[in-house]
Amino acid sequence: MSEYSRDSRYITTRITADGRDGYPVEPGRYRLVVARACPWANRMIIVRRLLGLEDVLSMGICGPTHDERSWTFDLDPDGRDPVLGIERLQEAYFKRFPGYERGITVPAIVEIATGQVVTNDFAQMTIDLSLEWTAHHREGAPQLYPAALRAEIDEVNDFVYRDVNNGVYRAGFSSDQDSYEKAYRRLFDRLDWLSDRLAGQRYLVGDTITEADVRLFTTLARFDSVYHNHFKCNRSKLSEMPVLWAYARDLFQTPGFGDTTDFVQIKRHYYEVHRTINPTGVVPAGPDLRNWLTPHGRETLGGRPFGDGTPPGPPSAAETVPAANGPVAA
Repeated sequence: MSEYSRDSRYITTRITADGRDGYPVEPGRYRLVVARACPWANRMIIVRRLLGLEDVLSMGICGPTHDERSWTFDLDPDGRDPVLGIERLQEAYFKRFPGYERGITVPAIVEIATGQVVTNDFAQMTIDLSLEWTAHHREGAPQLYPAALRAEIDEVNDFVYRDVNNGVYRAGFSSDQDSYEKAYRRLFDRLDWLSDRLAGQRYLVGDTITEADVRLFTTLARFDSVYHNHFKCNRSKLSEMPVLWAYARDLFQTPGFGDTTDFVQIKRHYYEVHRTINPTGVVPAGPDLRNWLTPHGRETLGGRPFGDGTPPGPPSAAETVPAANGPVAA
């Protein structure tokens, strides 16, 4: 049996309010590097926007494809990040760790002055934005990781990561039938569990959006466009799972979620980069995305998306996803 195993050896340096790892929270000191195609990076984009950290933590956006060496800044006019001045994210990793041999992953936070990567520990990074950057949150920022709910959020996140976020990859990259079918069953068993959980409550934990919803959303957003076909997760489309489909649409239509989701870049990444699965590199034309904008009815379950807070404002022009890359209304 050859089961897919994710390399989870991340750079665990943290940026904290007290600077205990040598990197204190400081406006303008760091740059968040993402790729809109990547679900792990998409989470950081969402959390940064929900918390209103755009003006204190700038963002560089890599293109949707990469080679074996690194993500690149091919979306920028001269192929270089305009703040860091680098062509490849690899340069920031090598600046701190010469010959770095693990994955050059997004999201990553880079210290602008030194050009060195600080962290790529995606799971900790979003939590630290919530807990360590509070002095710079916008007025009305939601509590995505409230103290009273952290144990339950952590428990749900663990299930979702193992069986859903990473589960789709485990199915897609399995190299034998038994491993694939095991991953497939775990994935859909967990999706059924999530459907049952969400049938009577609007959000995963409590009555507001939390870190748990952000983590599940980015996988659901990619499900019908990529995972159902490309990763052979084809028992059902998301749009054929009524509770999860309504839940995903509810989040998609919430500021900070759908407006950070770029379906064109998502599809290009998976279908062009994963040549062992899709040797031709042909990117599917579908699916039709307009159903993401249909009524979801989840408001009848109550809940307040931002709790005592408020929605974020619209993204800046530089960070707006082109309308043609989303579910443009007919």
